[in-house]
Amino acid sequence: MATVLIVDDDVAMRDALAEAVRDLGHDARLATSGETALEMLDREAVSAVLLDIRMPGMDGLEVLRLIRVRPHRPPVTVLTAYATATNTIEAMRLGAFDHLTKPIGREDLERVLKSMLASIAEPRASRSEPEQEGLIGSSETMRTVQKTIGMLADSDATVLITGETGTGKELVARAIHGHGHRSNGPFIAVNCAAIPDELLESELFGHVRGAFTGAVSDRTGAFRQAEHGTLLLDEIGDMDAAMQAKILRALQERVVTPVGGKPVPVDVRVIASTHRDLTQRVHDGSFREDLFYRLHVVPIQLPPLRERIADIVPLAEHFLGRAGAGKRLSADGAARLIRHAWRGNVRELKNAMERAAVLVRGEFINAADLIFLAESQASQVEIGGGWPDEDLPTAVARLEEILIRRALERSAGNRAEAARMLNVHRQLLYAKMKRYGLDVSEDRTDGVGETDDANQ
Repeated sequence: MATVLIVDDDVAMRDALAEAVRDLGHDARLATSGETALEMLDREAVSAVLLDIRMPGMDGLEVLRLIRVRPHRPPVTVLTAYATATNTIEAMRLGAFDHLTKPIGREDLERVLKSMLASIAEPRASRSEPEQEGLIGSSETMRTVQKTIGMLADSDATVLITGETGTGKELVARAIHGHGHRSNGPFIAVNCAAIPDELLESELFGHVRGAFTGAVSDRTGAFRQAEHGTLLLDEIGDMDAAMQAKILRALQERVVTPVGGKPVPVDVRVIASTHRDLTQRVHDGSFREDLFYRLHVVPIQLPPLRERIADIVPLAEHFLGRAGAGKRLSADGAARLIRHAWRGNVRELKNAMERAAVLVRGEFINAADLIFLAESQASQVEIGGGWPDEDLPTAVARLEEILIRRALERSAGNRAEAARMLNVHRQLLYAKMKRYGLDVSEDRTDGVGETDDANQ
């Protein structure tokens, strides 16, 4: 039997987790705050910790930092009802064993406890949180990407990011850089497909004055510009064979040779990205196998937007917010976005929201305002065809929870008003709130006379 410390200021969540932990045959210890949890860790041995992020006083990430620098530290799984890219990445970077979103299913709890108790947690260095929000998305596929970013950010391992055009490969590279120990250094991105082959060597490695016609001064090159930072080799799958050989040497020896100059050592982390299938290119001989394995130290595969439908509405609202026009999505507008196949992925969604923000005059963006999205069958996601079967129930539930949270925020917690916004009966909204672990203890209304027939 193991001792599991549960740290959460929400009494209902804390008691529910304790009951589940005891049902699994373990002893549950409870703490209502981060300060109390640290005091308990000073007094007694604990096998594992379940740690909430949002708590009054010391938040969960600060508690995690303090736990991770202890000589005897139990594995910690972070829990939150408000998963963001930043808190997911930071929790994993700081050494969290896992990062789970509330409400937590019994199977997930049993799995993570079993894994934590079988593991030996390794310490991680701490540092200040990055300022940028980072990646948007709370679908399971994107949370896997965020967790991977957190775990590898402080290393210097070479990373290969793959995914369709528009999925956000450069954004992932910037997140790795921004959350890692090289964040104070430069981030340099070079699009290998956009530079002619004859100029790419000079662009990457630099040249000395007089090395060729037109070289009227020395050029540093991207590798040396990224010294003590990160270099992104974007679309490396389009690089020709001769340049591949030179990149391989630079990665192996950490030395670059400017055109017409002498070898120069470099200290830089390299991240590569491509929308090409490099495995197929290795097979057909157009990409070096040794370079592929040199790049493929830590692979990150970015899913297309059509496979992360739970992220479509949050992303759309994020882009609308950045447009600064005060526009909002209506329910049928959100449904229209979800049905679209998004062949251009996140980039296409961003452009669509920027266009709608400019052209729509009213406050809400409705389905009719998105008519410019192609209506052909080829551009529509078909139920059961365009979505992975196992992801549809989860994605629908996540979308439902997002819409309910948004309605409650806009109505300042008035359930009757939120039900009107969602066009559902108030009783159904109450049941859904209970299902998703939202606060159902009080209904903040604007006055007397509120009834349950808001939508009758």
